[in-house]
Amino acid sequence: MAESSEQQLPNTKRLQAAVHYTVGSLCQEIANDKQVSFSKQAVAAISEITFRQCETFTKDLEMFARHAKRSTITMDDVKLLARRSRSLHAHISEQSNEIAANDREEKEKRKRSNSAGKRRSDGDSAVADSEDHIIE
Repeated sequence: MAESSEQQLPNTKRLQAAVHYTVGSLCQEIANDKQVSFSKQAVAAISEITFRQCETFTKDLEMFARHAKRSTITMDDVKLLARRSRSLHAHISEQSNEIAANDREEKEKRKRSNSAGKRRSDGDSAVADSEDHIIE
């Protein structure tokens, strides 16, 4: 369900403020580390560029998924988005591989615990059956 433009405006403003705050924090961290300073105008410009680039990324990701006749944006879409920056693409691919490995581990753990749970419940029912025979 799409939000009306009236509802989106406060969300957009909150996101812009969050980006501005984050950029300001990063600039302050860099300023302290490198012993330089950033003007308020520079921080505002970096924030605006960052926010606009994120909007562009969002639209591109949506188009990639739509082109693939999907309604869900996948990691492959993100990799495609980052294809022009080798270092970013390598970083995203590395993170993707880590996430996939963690997901596989979690599935294996769930599978093992479900198997163990089934064996225990089968054993419990066997014990219950044997107890029924004793009582009778």
